[in-house]
Amino acid sequence: MRPRTLRSANSAPRAKALRLHGTIARDIGVRIVSGKLAPGRVLEGEIAASEQLRVSRTAYREALRILAAKGLVESRPKLGTRVSEPRAWHLLDPDVVSWIFSAQPDPRLLAGLFELRTIVEPAAAALAAARRSRGQLRTLRLALEDMASESLAVEAGREADRQFHSALLEASGNPFLASLTSGIAAAVTWTTIFKQRGAPLERNPLPDHRRVYEAVDRRDPAAARAAMTDLVRLALLDTTRARAPVRKRAAARSARRR
Repeated sequence: MRPRTLRSANSAPRAKALRLHGTIARDIGVRIVSGKLAPGRVLEGEIAASEQLRVSRTAYREALRILAAKGLVESRPKLGTRVSEPRAWHLLDPDVVSWIFSAQPDPRLLAGLFELRTIVEPAAAALAAARRSRGQLRTLRLALEDMASESLAVEAGREADRQFHSALLEASGNPFLASLTSGIAAAVTWTTIFKQRGAPLERNPLPDHRRVYEAVDRRDPAAARAAMTDLVRLALLDTTRARAPVRKRAAARSARRR
């Protein structure tokens, strides 16, 4: 019994350390993608930063490694660690997508994300309509059914939404489009969460998804492309509307503090 107890005791600090450097990376990452830490900004040195954050130097160092792997920072000998230019950021990394939407998303990043979806997803839908297998069509149908039985306000509904978009990229038969699955799925999830942050969804997006499915089902590439283009356009409108109340609430809180 004692060895097992020792392993449990030793694993707890290690798990805590892993969570800690992930939290540090997230906090810094949010400040970078929100523009609070501008490109070219040199971060504090390891010793000063770890003391300020009251964490170990190892935890802070590991956090910077996470950020460097995502292209948000770069470290050079004698120059320190500085924030990278946006062109180097791995913007479709699921963590980076979540950081973008953890606060008020930068309008340029939001516009760019939906522009990418407008380019990628309608093309994938058209290819899926021409190439999909019976199994892939079944996956799309089951995801649609789960979206209908669940709400996008709960994780089960959002998982079904993710599955629908992921299955569509896979059904395109293009491995390069399929490689975008994790990033597109993260974008779908976090925009949905963001849209509901201040109030429930005003519009049910299920009919938009159903039109895409029906076009893929009857093997109509042109209709699938048009339906997905409309789905992404309406999702952008929903997200844009969701930003206005957030801005108003932030202004009200600022006025109260003054």
